[in-house]
Amino acid sequence: MSTLFPLRLSLQVAVCATIVAVIVGVPISYVLARKRFRGRGVLDVLVTLPMVLPPTVVGYLLILVIGNNGVLGRAYEAVTGDELGVMFTWYAAVIASFIVSLPLLVKTATSAMESVDQSLINASYTLGRSEFYTLFHVVIPLSLRGIIAGATLAFARAMGEFGATLMVAGNIPGRTTTMPLTIYNETIYGSWTNALWMVLAFVGLAAVIIYVSNRLSRKSLSL
Repeated sequence: MSTLFPLRLSLQVAVCATIVAVIVGVPISYVLARKRFRGRGVLDVLVTLPMVLPPTVVGYLLILVIGNNGVLGRAYEAVTGDELGVMFTWYAAVIASFIVSLPLLVKTATSAMESVDQSLINASYTLGRSEFYTLFHVVIPLSLRGIIAGATLAFARAMGEFGATLMVAGNIPGRTTTMPLTIYNETIYGSWTNALWMVLAFVGLAAVIIYVSNRLSRKSLSL
């Protein structure tokens, strides 16, 4: 089996999931890092849950939400008129990868934002700057390395997502078969050599990503 399509699909899914994770995760990280409100702990738990739940549980919950009978599934059908919905498409793989990778970005970015010197934020407010301005010109720039480190970890997690993706996107050759699913297929069909090369490529990529993330995290903490 050619690895070109699975590799391209995995990169496509991981990039899209990481972009969405950054867009959603950075505001959540700011709220968790700089705000104190009733329900903050609940929000933290909800964001963290996908990181500790079995992927099959995450996949099952996603089916309840984005499946044809789910809330978002019915809304998608009502808007687009597509009765097939997003299940068993690469969009479902993006959703699954986004859900499982979001906690890694939020945890890392929250830690980086908590380390921003409060006196710098207060100085911005003293100069008459709004909270929105302060967020984008003080908090985010000073915690940018931590955000990038979190995005890097999120990308790696999205690249390696298997269980939840299998449940919501399936394992359809030429359509939803990502690299992890291809490794699974090659293994169960006895193509050990192909599976080994794919595994080694993933291990190398993961090692590089972890190294880069650790470097960025250390530099972020030293700022």
